[in-house]
Amino acid sequence: MSAHTLSNTGVMLGRSMRHVTRSIDTIITVTITPIAMMLLFVYVFGGAIEAGTDNYVNYLMPGILLIAIASGVAYTAYRLYGDLQRGIFDRFNSMPIARSAALWGHVLTSLVSNAISVVVIVLVGLLMGFRSSAGVGAWLAVAGILVMFTLALTWIAVIAGLSASSPDGASAFSYPIIFLPFISSAFVPTETMPAPVEAFAENQPVTSIVNTIRALFEQQPVGDDIWVALGWCGGLLIVAYVFAMVVYRRKAA
Repeated sequence: MSAHTLSNTGVMLGRSMRHVTRSIDTIITVTITPIAMMLLFVYVFGGAIEAGTDNYVNYLMPGILLIAIASGVAYTAYRLYGDLQRGIFDRFNSMPIARSAALWGHVLTSLVSNAISVVVIVLVGLLMGFRSSAGVGAWLAVAGILVMFTLALTWIAVIAGLSASSPDGASAFSYPIIFLPFISSAFVPTETMPAPVEAFAENQPVTSIVNTIRALFEQQPVGDDIWVALGWCGGLLIVAYVFAMVVYRRKAA
């Protein structure tokens, strides 16, 4: 990006972040709902779930983080759709600013707001007994995977926001993504599931991402899961970005 584009993107990021901080429902859905889910599973269901660990909040944490991110990116699609419907993008395109700045403003807002949500959830998890022996390198690896996961889902959200014909349609793409952690190793070991469900759970992206993050938190060998996780995140990110830019150029033409 040129200095002009970076400057314009910074302005668009500030604009979009102000919208986030003024939207109470966004804050509730993205942060409080996953925390409530974590409280429910740890203190209500945790005693009845055999996860092979004495500290269920440690087992649960990776899945909760992914659910929070999947919930958060839905608002990116919603805000993007709103800007298109109000003619904001047409107005920006008529001004001497980089055409991609408005789009990148939404993408970076998703990254920043989801990073804040992840930090808050981890802090609440610490109060609930979450503990990790991971070193700085492992935490940085976890952060890198979560950033790639967030960007991949955000660019999918961009496609939805640019293509939707209604506000509900803009955010509907997130429902199956939020549901995926429930059919993975996020809440229970996959070997406890019926064979067809286990086969699906073992071969969908969330399981490899959850297993990798959990191993990093516990300073355990990550095995092949990390390469599968990076492959899913990187592949989805590239495909979604390319497709989103094609859609965006058609809209801006």
